[in-house]
Amino acid sequence: MSQTTVVPPVADSAESADRHAFEQALEASFPAQKRPQEGEVISGVIAGVTPDLVLVSIGGKSEALMDLHELEGAKVGDTIEAVVVKASPEIRLSRRLASARRAKNELRAAAAAKIPVEGRVMARNKGGFDVAIGGPSGPRAFCPVSQIDVGRHDEAALQAFVGQSFDFRVIEYAEDGRRVVVSRAALLREEQESAREQVREHLVVGAVLSGRVRSITDFGAFVDLGGGIDGLVHVTEISRRRVAHARDVLSVGQEVEVKIVKIENEGKRISLSMKELEKDPWDGITERLVPGQTFSGKVARHADFGLFVELEPGVDGLVHVSQLPPGVTLKDEAVAVGQAVSGWIREVDPVNRRLSLTLREASVGDPWEGIGTKLPEGSVASGEVENVATFGVFVRLDAGLTGLIPNSETGLPHGTPASKAFQPGQKVEVKVIGLDTVRRRISLSVAGAREEADRAEVRRYREDSDRRDKGESRGVSAFGASLLAALNAPPKAQKSAK
Repeated sequence: MSQTTVVPPVADSAESADRHAFEQALEASFPAQKRPQEGEVISGVIAGVTPDLVLVSIGGKSEALMDLHELEGAKVGDTIEAVVVKASPEIRLSRRLASARRAKNELRAAAAAKIPVEGRVMARNKGGFDVAIGGPSGPRAFCPVSQIDVGRHDEAALQAFVGQSFDFRVIEYAEDGRRVVVSRAALLREEQESAREQVREHLVVGAVLSGRVRSITDFGAFVDLGGGIDGLVHVTEISRRRVAHARDVLSVGQEVEVKIVKIENEGKRISLSMKELEKDPWDGITERLVPGQTFSGKVARHADFGLFVELEPGVDGLVHVSQLPPGVTLKDEAVAVGQAVSGWIREVDPVNRRLSLTLREASVGDPWEGIGTKLPEGSVASGEVENVATFGVFVRLDAGLTGLIPNSETGLPHGTPASKAFQPGQKVEVKVIGLDTVRRRISLSVAGAREEADRAEVRRYREDSDRRDKGESRGVSAFGASLLAALNAPPKAQKSAK
């Protein structure tokens, strides 16, 4: 007869017993109709924190469990919202999932109401940027490159957006939040338009505004007046001092103060000036600079007719080619741009803002005073060649007095360069053939002086001839009378004489 072996039931382990007890307690804690369901969002209070889990009181006799890494700064006693991710045997919660779901709902509402949302640019990807809405753990959205900012940027500038937080406009929300497209540029353009309207209220000729240099060109600088409205400061309007290029005194991003001088094309073209906000350097110029006074300055620029010297910031004077030192031309290194020069002030004209200078000794007084008496037209004078130009020869007649011999009056054959016969420092005789006291110009003629010399010679010859003729009509001279007397004496007298 076979024996039947009876296997006793296996006793539950201590862990299983504890779990079974927890499930029974949990079942007893909630009526069937109120037990939390998976996917439900519930509120609870953090009851305790263990090394691995967070205990959350959700209203029953037992607590729900949540992973420690989801605590995110919360502490015991804080009320949190979480999603039920597991309903049995124990209740498991996820705070992050609740945040994500809440963020999705907020995104959907923001897209519908066009409300800005905060996002952090997490990474650069193909065609745009990965943006975390609400923080690093929030739902992700895509921002195209064209929507991260207004204007164009190089790759280095685009990379600089990564890691920064901005407000974004949700421009597309689809597939229940799985496709979200955001734009920062849309908000910036709205801000610019709002600022543009405010700026337009102050855009009147004569208004003084603050702005920022946006770009620099060969002809000036564009200044951002706010709201995306730009104005141009032409290079001639940057300073009362001569500015060769805008980049010499301005830089992109520099804050500047400007004055509106012109508005055209319905406000789309705005001309600005910086120099009009500077003190006028010509104010009181006649008190600081007077004719005959010495000066020192730097050669600012050259022109065909001379060179300009900066005496003060914004005050340039002209040294005409006729006022260069004898033998010096505009090509000489001594008068190159940037060279320091010294000389005398000839004229000061504050009305027309002109200064006439000379690099040769000037008259203490006005050399033109009484010029009609000293050098009347038709008179002949001696002078010294200062320099030779293509159109004639400049001759210094006195301190502060220089005249011009046109090529037609040099006495040279037509087409012969004046430099063939005239050299700086050479002494010449000239005739005054023109005297313009208003424009202060003297026209001279070498040919005329020669003609005058020829006429003088003829006059002297005639005068000598006249004197000889008059002497013969009055009788012989004393010597001739003695000779005639001796020849007419009697022979006896002649013998006695022997």
